[in-house]
Amino acid sequence: MEIRFDKLYRYDRLSEHCSIAIPVKESELYNLDEVQILDGESLLPVQKKVTSRYKDGSVRYMFLRFMADLPANNRKVFQCDFHNKQQQLYEGISITKEKDGFLVDCKGLQFAVQDDSTNLFTYLNDGNKEYTAEQFVGPVLTTGGEEYGVRFGQWDVVEDGPLCAILRNQGKCTGSRNISFECMITAYSEKKWLEVSYRLINTTDEELHVESLVFCVKSSEKAVFCPVVERKDTGAKADSTGCGDAPTDNTENFGPFFYTNGIKELSMIEERIGTESVRTCVGRSNYKTGFQIGKDGLPVSDVIDSSLLVSEANEHFAEVMYGTFFTDVTDQKGGVCATVFQAQQNYPKAVMADESGIYVMLVPKDVDRVAMASGMSREQKFLLHFHDRKESLIEIDNRSLIYQMPDRPHIAPECFKEAGVMPDIFVDRDKINYDVEISLVGKADGHARCYGMMNWGDAPDPGYTSQGRGRGRLVWTNNEYDYPHAMYLMYAKTGTRRFFDYATVAASHWMDVDVCHYSNNPLRIGGQWEHTMGHCGEGLMVCSHEWVEGLLDCYHFTGNERALQTALGIGENVLKLLETPMYQKSGESNARETGWALRTLVALYVETWDDKWTTKCKWIIGHFKEWTEEYGEWLAPYTDNTTIRVGFMISVAVGSLMRYYRIFKDEEVKAMIMKAIDDLVDNCLMDNGLFYYKELPSLCRNGKNTLLLEAMTIGYELTGDTKYLEYGRKTFYANINEPDPGIGGAKKIVEDTVISGSKGTKNFGQCFIPLSVYYKAMTDNNML
Repeated sequence: MEIRFDKLYRYDRLSEHCSIAIPVKESELYNLDEVQILDGESLLPVQKKVTSRYKDGSVRYMFLRFMADLPANNRKVFQCDFHNKQQQLYEGISITKEKDGFLVDCKGLQFAVQDDSTNLFTYLNDGNKEYTAEQFVGPVLTTGGEEYGVRFGQWDVVEDGPLCAILRNQGKCTGSRNISFECMITAYSEKKWLEVSYRLINTTDEELHVESLVFCVKSSEKAVFCPVVERKDTGAKADSTGCGDAPTDNTENFGPFFYTNGIKELSMIEERIGTESVRTCVGRSNYKTGFQIGKDGLPVSDVIDSSLLVSEANEHFAEVMYGTFFTDVTDQKGGVCATVFQAQQNYPKAVMADESGIYVMLVPKDVDRVAMASGMSREQKFLLHFHDRKESLIEIDNRSLIYQMPDRPHIAPECFKEAGVMPDIFVDRDKINYDVEISLVGKADGHARCYGMMNWGDAPDPGYTSQGRGRGRLVWTNNEYDYPHAMYLMYAKTGTRRFFDYATVAASHWMDVDVCHYSNNPLRIGGQWEHTMGHCGEGLMVCSHEWVEGLLDCYHFTGNERALQTALGIGENVLKLLETPMYQKSGESNARETGWALRTLVALYVETWDDKWTTKCKWIIGHFKEWTEEYGEWLAPYTDNTTIRVGFMISVAVGSLMRYYRIFKDEEVKAMIMKAIDDLVDNCLMDNGLFYYKELPSLCRNGKNTLLLEAMTIGYELTGDTKYLEYGRKTFYANINEPDPGIGGAKKIVEDTVISGSKGTKNFGQCFIPLSVYYKAMTDNNML
């Protein structure tokens, strides 16, 4: 199997850390002992993890980390061999359990962490400098005018090398209120950089106003922790060489100051600063990186806020990259650089460097308001790059940019098709219809981008908002219809990396903001909020708005264990909700409610093969049977005196039952599915070839809902009769021929977000699978 890297950076990357998810056909592989990645005939260092298995115990997905040499300005192809008997001996990271923590040796960088500590590291040595516990401060939270330190709990190992080690800690913010956090450290073999993830969790019963959140690496134990960032023009003016001296209007005259846009003049600036001075630097990029560089420990700082973003043009797909944002301080022995991951996208952010150290302001004071509702969490990440004195700012900037947009390998779509781990969306190459493909890409790209720490990865729905569901406020989609699942499928279908990034950014938001992490109400814990204002403002938790497939995809594609745990938590919440009175009588809720629940439970069964998920599946199927017997069809209550057909809700139930049928081959379920599909055709299909919206004179308008296409495709799958595909033809073309929504648009500040574009993510989440499976069936039968 080929692992392909596209051309990306202008410099060689040696022993670059990379990762890839590999799907496997059932019964082909039972362990990863002989799985190797090769560069020509050379075995590469590899770290292997099974992320999913089939019921027979064979591997369904594996997640591989490996180190590869990648060429400048060129592509590269490696081979993944499932059955290579050569032994690859690589002694990389070692983790030693100590009395109250761990010692981690990365072959070039060594650090220790301790349980019940108030510092992130108790010791760190990068080969140039030794750092003590007191030099790592925070993150310090300020809320309600009170400063909260950190109290780390017990460290545990999530991954233990040899290429990558991940350590995790659940801790408390030390202050008068009960506020929690989760911290993770990711270390890489032979590299002098570490990723730090800090996830703040509002475990109070009230809104948490995050006034500031600051992490510091002090230059020495005696340095004073005093982060102050002022939003002001330094007054420094670049001359023709791109360099400037200290501001002429700065009467205190802290010393020389340099500014340059791009890397052309960096070497000359570094020569002028010399090797005996404490060099400070902050960098921020959009196209090229702008550097502020200080000599003799001169304070330099930068801030990203809404006013900057709304006025700054940027043409990138921001989920892939917007730019970078970093701070660095270097003395005679060496230095450390901190890069904030997706800082612009997760504004407000600030960085500062002075003679006392570097400051990473995950939330800077007095910039834009950041508020977290009770039960919310939010993860922020930054890279700590330790380096020697001779490390050039060009290389520091290069590593910072690579952190924002790492090399991302991919495999051919045929690999997913042959493994059979996904829906049948993979059109034979000789039957591809590029008009359809162009339309699907346009739909995938056409969503709004909503910047802001609590909003990035989600988008408001313009329909819900205009209907007044938020009472004048934005109504956030909360990943309705499992947008990440649709995007991961799109990535598998095309191999285009931005779809991976769309999905992963959305999944990150989902895990943090759209799921309840704390509540006094047990029916909320672990559940997903329905679309609402403020992400959970007055939201409900109902089975029709809780999904897991995208989170399971996220686990398979990224190896992120929290995605799996979040999916399992949502499943537990669905089980609890199904015990409430709302779901006890057949017909009291619509087909969408228990239909989505069934889809969630089936997905979790396939992931875990735990029978506890199928118990409620059978219970739901029993309800559908009773429902049919009582009403004749799956009619939903609407007005007090009507029960009506709602085609798209019935189609949700059909799709979910079909997922159950594919696993268990229950003929009674098959008959129930076909009865519902035939009822849709007989009663919901209009003379113009479209299906109506809802079965009431006041609602019987032209419908274009793509979920009906999935139902018709299932009718074809179960019978082999192409008439069901014909029934969907008008709906298919009505959707494929929609105008391209375009990308981006004028940016504007609304509430706590900067919005570019207007279209929500719900549409793609809903339409991709129905359009794709229908498209595949039509091309199989030469009907397009």
